[in-house]
Amino acid sequence: MKRILSSRWVKPVVFLAALAPLLLLVWQFFHDGLGANPLQFITHATGDWTLRFLVFTLAVTPLRKLLNLPDLIRFRRMLGLYAFFYGCLHLMTYLWFDKFFDWADIVKDIAKRPYITIGTLGLVLMIPLAITSTVGWIRRMGGKRWQMLHRLTYVSIVAGVIHYYWLVKLDVSRPLFYGGLTAILLLYRVAVWFMKSRARRVPAPVAA
Repeated sequence: MKRILSSRWVKPVVFLAALAPLLLLVWQFFHDGLGANPLQFITHATGDWTLRFLVFTLAVTPLRKLLNLPDLIRFRRMLGLYAFFYGCLHLMTYLWFDKFFDWADIVKDIAKRPYITIGTLGLVLMIPLAITSTVGWIRRMGGKRWQMLHRLTYVSIVAGVIHYYWLVKLDVSRPLFYGGLTAILLLYRVAVWFMKSRARRVPAPVAA
């Protein structure tokens, strides 16, 4: 597995696999495969994939440590950028195909439906993360400040889960599923932080 993950061919494969949901949507669009309500189908599909890629991104760190696969880190930036990409498609579906950029109607909709506000907030918080995802930005900001900024990912995914939960009216199984995965991934980070903090407080043994 380590040899596969370190191969130069794996990244293009992952890139194409991450693009596959969009290609499938395009194929379904031209083959009448979007059901009776194509707008709703596309909106839900792009929203689901935004949350999925956020989960994939957050899962990289625990998986690389628990499975001893350090090369998984090679794919975290790509997965995060794909989360932002599908989030932009999700928002554009609403602005373009649903509201046709009628800003007066959009403002009224936002005031009436809080789930739109918190969903937009989650996406807006991803903008600085996408911009600073390059190695150059890590050098400019320094590792600690860059890590602090990219913890906004946690806020984005929580906002996305709340957005989904408030959106659905009856079947909340999917948002609860994403919420459960998010809780596990965030609790893992809290546990790691707690153990490191506790280790720092324990005094080193005095040499005889």
